[in-house]
Order: sequence, then C-alpha cells, then structure tokens
Amino acid sequence: MRQTWRWFGPKDLVSIDDMMQAGVQGVVSALHHVPTGAVWSADEIARRQQEVATRRSGEPSGLRWEVVESLPVSEDIKKQTGNWRAHIEAYKISLQHLAAAGIEVLCYNFMPVLDWTRTDLAWRVAHGGTCMRFDLYDFAAFDIHILQRPGAAEDHAGPVADEARRRFVAMSETRKQELAANVAFGLPGAAEQMSLADVRAHLAEYGGIDADRLRQHFIAFLEEVIPVAEQLGIRMCCHPDDPPVPLLGLPRIVSTEADYRLLLEAVDSPANGVTLCTGSLGARADNDLPGMMRRLGPRVHFLHLRNVRREQPGLFGSFHEAEHLAGDTDMVAVLAEVVKEEARRRAEGRSDWSIPFRPDHGQDILDDLTRKAQPGYPAIGRLKGLAELRGIATALTHPELGLLTRV
Repeated sequence: MRQTWRWFGPKDLVSIDDMMQAGVQGVVSALHHVPTGAVWSADEIARRQQEVATRRSGEPSGLRWEVVESLPVSEDIKKQTGNWRAHIEAYKISLQHLAAAGIEVLCYNFMPVLDWTRTDLAWRVAHGGTCMRFDLYDFAAFDIHILQRPGAAEDHAGPVADEARRRFVAMSETRKQELAANVAFGLPGAAEQMSLADVRAHLAEYGGIDADRLRQHFIAFLEEVIPVAEQLGIRMCCHPDDPPVPLLGLPRIVSTEADYRLLLEAVDSPANGVTLCTGSLGARADNDLPGMMRRLGPRVHFLHLRNVRREQPGLFGSFHEAEHLAGDTDMVAVLAEVVKEEARRRAEGRSDWSIPFRPDHGQDILDDLTRKAQPGYPAIGRLKGLAELRGIATALTHPELGLLTRV
C-alpha cells in the first residue's frame, strides 16, 4: 500500500514540509485554478510537479505528484449540453499531457452540481476536536425552507419534514447563512464556489435528467476517454457519490456495488476503475466495504480510507466523520482485503500491485483547531489517521502473519 497525501497547492496551509514529516511516499493533487472544461497544459502540470518536488527551503522534497484528484468532469459533459463535446476533447488532451509527465492514476467523479455535501464543516465532537457532519434534518431545512426547491417537501418523509421545519424556525439568520454556505461549498479547492442562485439554476438544468439518462451520459463519457487512457497507460478511477443517495432531486449513479459493476461492465477496460472511498460508501448501511474491496479489487486503483459514524438506524441518515478506526466501517477488515488483493496482483505480475491510498479527511485536533486548513483536510488529524492505517498495514504484512503469501 503506497501512502499518499492530498495537497491543494501552494496556498494549502498544510505544506510539502508538513507532509514530509508525516512520512508519506507520494502526493495527490490537482490544478484547481484551471477552469473546468479547459485543457491542463504541459507547463501547468510541470509547474505543479516542481512545487511538489520542492521544500520551503528550496531543497528537493523527494516527493512526486503521483495521483490526480481530480480532473473535473464538466456539468456540460454530465448533461450533454453546451460545450460538452469540446470538453471531452480537452479531457483527452489533458490525459495525454498527464501521461507524458509520468502520472498514471486519475481520480474523478460524476456527481451532478455538487460534490461532497455537508451541513457542518466544524462540528464539535466529545473530545473537543471538530469534524465535518451531514445532518439529515438540517439538510432538509435547507432544501425545503432556504433553497425552497420545488418538490423538496415531498422528497423528505413526514417526520423529517416536521423536524426540518422546527429547526428552521429556531435557526438564527447567521446559522441559515452558514448552512447554505456549507451545503453549497462544493469540491474542496475547486475554482468555482456556488451561490444559492447558482445552485437553483443548475438544478433547473437537470430537470429532465433521471438516473438512467445520467448513466447513459456517463457511459458515453467513458466510451470516449477510457480507450485514450488505456492507450496512454493511465488508470482512471471513479469516486463514489458523497453522500451515496439522491440529493436535491438529483440522480446519484455511483452509490453501490451494483452501480460500479454496471459501469465497469459497460466499458470493460483495466483503465476503467474504482476509487474505493470507505467514508462515502460507508454512509449507507447496505454497503459492505470489505466485500466490495474483495469483489471489485482488480479494478480498485485508488483508496480513500476514512470512517463515518452513522447516527440513525436504517439505510441512510445523519452521519459525521469519525476517527479512522472508530466509525461503522471495519477498517481492519478492509485493509486485510487490500493486502490480499495486492498479493494477487504480485502473483499475476501486475506492475500496479501496490495500491495508492490516502488518509481521507480527518478530525481537526490540537493545532488543527487554530490552523484552519481546508475543511476536512487537517494536518494532525490526517497524520493520526495515517499512523493508525500504517500500523494496521504493517501488522497485516508482517512475515509472521503471512497474509501476503495466502491468496
């Protein structure tokens, strides 16, 4: 398992020097300043590689940009409107430039309008730190009473709608503004951050796009870009929906193992793969994460290892970002399946036998609370998670346990 760390570029308050002290082996990054749909130029890619390779002092860091997260898929591509064909061609050119720079793994997603969605970006937990949280009732209050989306009241069940109204009535104006900003935060580090008017406009454009049609558009995108990726030696891996359920009346099509299987079979190529995010998928009670790693393993090209604590019984409800070993996902069982998959790959002679992972998200603890880094990406919280994950992986691969030789 190759230990990586997400970095948002020179403006990231967690620096290259910081991640060196965390002991990571590679860097996950993206050109967040390049508008979605535009080509990532060879010069911009080279500039980011140099930034990753350089310490604050100007000395070499010894680190490389190894995983792209993300090369965004434009809304035009998802809807097949406007400049979608030009954006696909730009995507292919960006793939060529990335391959020429030696980058082989590309994480992306196909979530419409919003990427990850949270109602709280700094929710206080029992030990005094903070984490990100999705509160179903606050989200319903936003959807019904702040966004005032047509059909929102019908989408939220009676008791949920009743509690949402009670909370909205009790909310201060400051909390209403904060809640709206949190929900509309979008992709961390992205070039765009949306206003409520932007969200309403985007939602209106998806009015005639249901899950089947969005899936058709996704497959059409894969049919265009995956052959190029395969020829270039790039492994593309789709990140799941976060949360993995329909929101704001929008379809979600990468939320379950069945969703992944359909997409992998539709464009059957080793370049068409999975980003297994244990946090996003773990927010649904019916997602079996160790089993998904075992069954989808040959096509898992990247791992996001984080944990969530589901706060309510049932398929889906409120949840918060837990410590990496303290949520509802059995992280030891997941890592055991990763180790077994890596052993299989080595036995098959695959050059990509070592699967890159990163400690995804983390609770803000200690000095994180004053650093105020990118929400979800604290220095010490992620370092703690990485240390825990590294410890499990070390134990599982210890010669005395023999997991690497039992396939």
